[in-house]
Amino acid sequence: TSPFAWLRTRFYYLLIRLYFDQEFSVEEFTRGAKQAFSVVSKLLSQRKLDLLEELVSAEVLQVLKEKISLLPDSHRDALAADIDAIMYTTEGDVRIYYDDDGIKFVSILMCFWYLNGANLPDEVPGEAKVFQIVFGDENTKEKKHLLTANYEFQREFTEGAKPDWTITRIEHPRLLE
Repeated sequence: TSPFAWLRTRFYYLLIRLYFDQEFSVEEFTRGAKQAFSVVSKLLSQRKLDLLEELVSAEVLQVLKEKISLLPDSHRDALAADIDAIMYTTEGDVRIYYDDDGIKFVSILMCFWYLNGANLPDEVPGEAKVFQIVFGDENTKEKKHLLTANYEFQREFTEGAKPDWTITRIEHPRLLE
């Protein structure tokens, strides 16, 4: 990320702590986001969409129901991310906004890079060969793909609102399009 984007993100985190949640911790949020990503991606892979209702917005869930039913098994398997297979996590964007009724929201876009051993074809559209990693020797080699996913988490900070983060966007480029 650029230095400007990094500073902007840190400034928004400061605003969240000052005006919305004095206990907000970037580290704690990132840990929770990684855990949520792992759980949601596995449920998507297993087509257990009914279990996502408390975690994902209704609009996103409707789109997912349509897309998941059309995916080949190999792409669906590649959606699953074990928490230990997450190689890198970063914030993509942080937004604070108010709707027309004065309701306060915070959105944080998280970007994840994870290893997955799904049996994807060698020519996944847009995936470079460099993102295929082979583990082991000639007899026991195991091919893994380094895949990316973007999940946006949103929370309402209006007084009296539930303190839950909801996933309002799910992107698995080249898999869930």
